[in-house]
Amino acid sequence: MARSSTSKRRPIKMVLDSLPAKTEKENRMKVFETKRKISGSSEKLFKAFEDPSLLTKWWGPNGFTTTSNSFEFKPKGSWKFVMHGPDGKNYPNEMIFQEIISPHKIVMRHSVEPHFTLTVTFEDIENSAFINWHQDFDSEEVARNMAHIVKPANEQNLDKLQALVASI
Repeated sequence: MARSSTSKRRPIKMVLDSLPAKTEKENRMKVFETKRKISGSSEKLFKAFEDPSLLTKWWGPNGFTTTSNSFEFKPKGSWKFVMHGPDGKNYPNEMIFQEIISPHKIVMRHSVEPHFTLTVTFEDIENSAFINWHQDFDSEEVARNMAHIVKPANEQNLDKLQALVASI
């Protein structure tokens, strides 16, 4: 897997400060943010994103499985995948990697409906890592309509990621 040439560690404050500035109202209406301290290093968390065989083990809410069709973990690279729902439906997806700073930050753009940008940052804290999952939808209306799905799904993603990191 290709990594960004920038591997210098940056404090989480610098990483978080680099996120686009939003007003408080915009954040409430379009942004879903999930934060968690996970046992394990930022390197392990980053590996769970950069390795497609690991990524498909935890990506998606409970009851879903994920199949990767293509995976280019590099800036401007894409990840084409299908999420298979518990209802038997298939949900094609594509993410475009916009920024990768190993092992501290991944920014990816969901290039199919619903459009959003997902910024994930990692910071080592003692024997754990702090993850910030920042999902910014293009449309306030779409974000409002999807909130009942997105909020629990993001927590479930992090639950599954936490379990995977504990096993590697």
